[in-house]
Parts: sequence; structure tokens; C-alpha cells
Amino acid sequence: MSGLMASMLWMRSVLPHLPHLPHLPHPPFVSVSRLPVSSLLALAPIVSSRLFAKKSLISIDKEAAETNYRRALNWWDLTALGIAAIIGSGIFVLTGKVAHSVAGPSVIISFIISGIVSALAALCYAEMASMVNISGSAYSYTYVTLGEFIAWILGWDLILEYLVGSAAVAVGWSYYFSSFVADVSNNPFAFDPRWVNAPVFWSTTPVPGFYANPVTLADGTTANAIMNVPAAVLTILLTIILCLGIRQSAWVINFFVALKLLVVLLFIFAGIAYVRPQNWSPFIPTYDPVQDTFGNPGIFKAALTVFFAYIGFDAVSTTAQEAKNPQRDLPIGILLSLGICTVLYIVVCIILTGIVPYTEIPITSPVSGAMKIAGAPQWIVVTIELGAIFGLASVMAALMTGQPRIFQAMANDGLLPKVIAHINPKTQTPVVAIIICGVIVAAASAVLPVDVLADLTSVGTLLAFFVVSVSVWILRWTDRDRPRRFSIPGGFIIGGNIIPGLSAIASLALIWVGGSTTITIRVFAWMGIGLFLVYLTFGFWKSKARFPVAAEVQADEVDGKL
Repeated sequence: MSGLMASMLWMRSVLPHLPHLPHLPHPPFVSVSRLPVSSLLALAPIVSSRLFAKKSLISIDKEAAETNYRRALNWWDLTALGIAAIIGSGIFVLTGKVAHSVAGPSVIISFIISGIVSALAALCYAEMASMVNISGSAYSYTYVTLGEFIAWILGWDLILEYLVGSAAVAVGWSYYFSSFVADVSNNPFAFDPRWVNAPVFWSTTPVPGFYANPVTLADGTTANAIMNVPAAVLTILLTIILCLGIRQSAWVINFFVALKLLVVLLFIFAGIAYVRPQNWSPFIPTYDPVQDTFGNPGIFKAALTVFFAYIGFDAVSTTAQEAKNPQRDLPIGILLSLGICTVLYIVVCIILTGIVPYTEIPITSPVSGAMKIAGAPQWIVVTIELGAIFGLASVMAALMTGQPRIFQAMANDGLLPKVIAHINPKTQTPVVAIIICGVIVAAASAVLPVDVLADLTSVGTLLAFFVVSVSVWILRWTDRDRPRRFSIPGGFIIGGNIIPGLSAIASLALIWVGGSTTITIRVFAWMGIGLFLVYLTFGFWKSKARFPVAAEVQADEVDGKL
């Protein structure tokens, strides 16, 4: 009802200014079909101005100063958050899957390509974060530069990125957890396979679509998987922890990150002894036209998939209102976390593809599985699996820390229901948003396979990178004098134009070269759902960017009655 009233007030503020309107007693209910063409033409720029309304940087600063969040994170906490979100499925799950099925040893090149694109985007994120220091990440940046409609599209895209990304990590965590329990108990069927696997898998043959996922039971028979219970349970546990507060969440994440880095280093130094150079040949396997894998196309297809592993610095930027010194610490956290993780990714790929032939790399738990095949001691295998369990949990915690803040930022702007914007006064966290995210992630991780989830997340991430890069370019032209605690090196020409331009082009190119029609359809279907079922029916009418118009009309009416 309030949405309808807002739209009526808005129309009443607009219609008196349109030429040649028929004389009607109730302007708010004028039918579009009864308006002359000249009136419709006059209405178009007004609608456009509302649709692309922008938030000013001054209002952003005011909103940041009035935050109800607890400012408790320093630069190391932000760096740890980035490492927590970046290093996870990229190393412990996707490296083996894309090497085995998509690119072979050339997955090393895929990670380098994704790392370069991410580095360009990270520079853009760092500059924007030093100016727009509120939660919401790319959504908030876009609201300032391109207006509400584009910001809504990107915010909805980020919802897909984080929710689906969290679910993908939960699925990967379940693989390692099951493998760890099986190795410790010396029982490969410690868990019933039907309850630790997704019920479906995606295949392009015989026709593209989801197919029932058969699993082998302890008695040798096969049955269809039912759901991935460990993934859903982990999601619920992390949701509870995140509701307790950002400081408590940061402690858990920092602990997980320390364990994860130790395990990654253990794999690298222990794995060197098992590397066989012949396993890198052929470095780029022959192209498979049926599956569209391997060869040069496989390199770019793998680059798109593993790009999912680089969304960590985006999570850093969502916590701007909880950073002690966001203008200084956010750029540090973004760039430092990406630099550390990119180096580790490439080194792990080199070791992994050198330990065993790419065709023998286990898909579900590649790092520990490859060490097991190579004949490493059992304690190393078990330690890696345990580290992967904590490491993947930290990724989920980081992603599920970022997503509710985007929800809350959009709700605070009026684009989502107000209840989502609620900050719990005791824990100073967006509890409602956290619970909503937890429920959705738990459901998705229980029924969907990891590769489908990762591909969707990668496309969403690249779209966000593209828009943020464009936003940096726009602000360099429209607001050159705005103070920037961090600026992309190279001055106005290189830092303000060439690097953002390269970042935007590279992001779109990777979607074009590495994506598929099926993935694109899924992403645009999600966008369509958000646009028609949420924004045009709710967000457009509730947006605070249009609220002043309604408020002015209400004030005029009151003055007239007085």
C-alpha cells in the first residue's frame, strides 16, 4: 500500500508539468493510453531522471558517519578476509576439476589470465573503496556513478555471485569432509553417498540439461543421490556464527586463514618431491570439439571457471562500514590479499599438475587425492584434508559476511524490504539479511553441483568488475578533484583511462570467450526475475532516491491545508 501511495504522490508531482494533459479530476489515476503523444514524450525524461537517479558522494559520507555497524576491522583483518574468500575452492576443488576435464596442465595459464584480469579490477576497486566508504561494494559504487537502475542490476548480480559462490564452496567443503572422515576411519563408505552428493549433475550430452546423479553404495549397487547434507549443515552453523557479531566472525576467519595458509605451504613444499616433469606433457592437450574442452578454447573456458576463485577482494569492500580506517585499509586489504593468493594459486597449479598426469587428478578432492596417488605419507594427506576443511569453511564465512551487507545496503536505499536493513543493536550485524542468505545457500548447496554454481558465480563476478571499472573512469572525468586516499598509478591518462579501460574490456572478453550460451541464459534469467518481479514492482516505487519528491508533495499539501 505504501508503495502505491509513493507512486501516486510521484505522479501527482509530475503530471502538472506535462503539456496538454486532459482535464481530469484525479491525476494520479490517468491512464497512459489517454495521454497525448506530447505528454508521453515529456514524461520520458522525467521517468529517466528518476530511473537513473544517483547518490551523491556527500550523502555517502553522511551515511557512513551515521552507521550502526561496529568499526572493528583493521588492515590485517581485511587482508585476512580477502585471503579467506580467495583461497578455497580455487585451490582445493576447482584446480583439479578444470585440469582434469577442461584444460589439462595449461590450467596454469588459465589462472594467470584470471589473475591479470583480477589485478586490473582490484586496482579499480581499491580506488573506489578509498572514495565510497560504505557497505555495498560494487553496488554502492555504481549508484554514485551510473544511477539507480544500473546499481540495481549490479546489486542483483552480486546477490547471485555471493549466494551461488557460497553454495559452491559448501559443496567443495562437503567433498573434503567426506574424504577426511573416510581416511581417518579407514572406511570409504563412512557416509552414505546418497547423502553427501547433489541429486543432479549438468551435462551437455546427449542434450544440455540436468541429469540424475548416480552414486555407488557400499554393497556395489547404484542409486540416485538425494541431497548434500554436510554442505547444508555447515551453512547453518556459519550463519549462527555470523549473527553473533563482526568481531567474533573475524576471530574465526583469522584462525581458519592461518591454518589454511600452513596447509597450502605444506602441499607446496611436500609436493615438490613428487613432481615428475613428464606429467606436464602435453602442456595444452588436443582440443575436444564435442565437449568444447582442452586446446586454446579450454584455457579460456577454464579461466572463466577459476575466476570464481578471485572474488575475495570484493568481499573486503563490502565491510567498509566496519573498517576502522576504510579509506586507507580497504585498498591495502584488497591489493595485498589478491597479490598473496595469485602467487599461491599459480604455484599450487604447477605442483598439482606435476605430481600426477592430469587425467588421473581426482575431481572431488584433487590436492589431497593427488598426494595420495603419488604415495605421500598418510599424515600429509590427512593434514591437507583437514586444512581444506577449515580453509573452505573460511571462504564460506567470508562470502557469507559480504552478501548480507549488500542486501542491507540495497534495503537501506529502499530497493528491498526495509526489514532486511535492520541492524541488531546488540550484535551490530544485519541479522535478518544473514539469516535469509543462510537459508538460500543451505538449499542451493544441498541440491546443485559445484561446476554449475562456480560458472554462474564467475559470470556475475566479471559483470561486477566491468561496471566498477567503468565507474572509476567516469569519476576520473566527472569528479577529478575528489580526494582519493588511493589512486590507480599512472596519472590521469594511464591510471584514469587506460587501466580501467583494459579492466572493463578484459572482463567482457573473458565472458565472451570462456562463457557458454547456457551460462548466459541462466544469468540473464536471474536478471529478468529481479527486474520484473522485484525492482519494477517494489524497488522502483520504494527507492529513497525518489522519496524527496513525494515528501515535497506531501509538504505542499499540508501547507495548502494550513
